[in-house]
Amino acid sequence: MEQTTEKIKQFFNLLGYQNLELSSDPENRRVSILINEPVIFQQDMPKILPSIERLVNLILQKDGNEPIVLDINNYRRERERLIVELAKAAANKVVINKIAVELPPMNAYERRLIHTEIAHKPDLKTESIGEGMDRRVVVKLL
Repeated sequence: MEQTTEKIKQFFNLLGYQNLELSSDPENRRVSILINEPVIFQQDMPKILPSIERLVNLILQKDGNEPIVLDINNYRRERERLIVELAKAAANKVVINKIAVELPPMNAYERRLIHTEIAHKPDLKTESIGEGMDRRVVVKLL
């Protein structure tokens, strides 16, 4: 993993980011980057993070390394936390109101987080509906 983090650091240095901190979680193949420069804006992160992650993984793949999950300025960690909270709130709403709750469209990874969180609740189930960018999760009673 040390070689991987060094490649990632070189990549960001080439992009002009010199002042950054990297931490890795080898078990989960995750690398977190804290960029201590005001150039990366949090509101742009949903658009740029998947592209940067893709580029980094292509560079790593070329050298025979396995893909990693990239997090920049804790955007992904915070987004995961919000998605799990959304799943819990939807579960509570379904149990209280006894009606299905349809969540907003999400990417595959975020939908998986919802499915995983609801799987721990024995009286509820989830289902993905829609296609493409409109694919979303419905939480309902068993």
